[in-house]
Amino acid sequence: QVQLVESGGGLVQAGGSLRLSCVASGIFVNINTMGWYRQAPGKQRELVASISGSGSTNYADSVKGRFTISRDNAQNTVYLQMNNVKPEDTAIYYCYARTVWGQGTQVTVSS
Repeated sequence: QVQLVESGGGLVQAGGSLRLSCVASGIFVNINTMGWYRQAPGKQRELVASISGSGSTNYADSVKGRFTISRDNAQNTVYLQMNNVKPEDTAIYYCYARTVWGQGTQVTVSS
């Protein structure tokens, strides 16, 4: 049974940084494509970043150069480092893999 548990969200000022974590169980992050998605109020859920089993990464244009996805195989954890955050980054952030969603973690960026 695959489970994904996110943490690290919170309130941050514009220009600041946050690091989100996604601890996986039931799968190995180093052989599965792992993704971070977000959903802002009134908007559809969108892909923020993904990392494949080979380590290839993909980013939404809106976060390129500011966010970095990475993984720690020993901890079976995927991270999303968020730098220079903007108010429009405010959303619930979800970890996703193999049709399973985590519970989400709220990120709020104040201007």
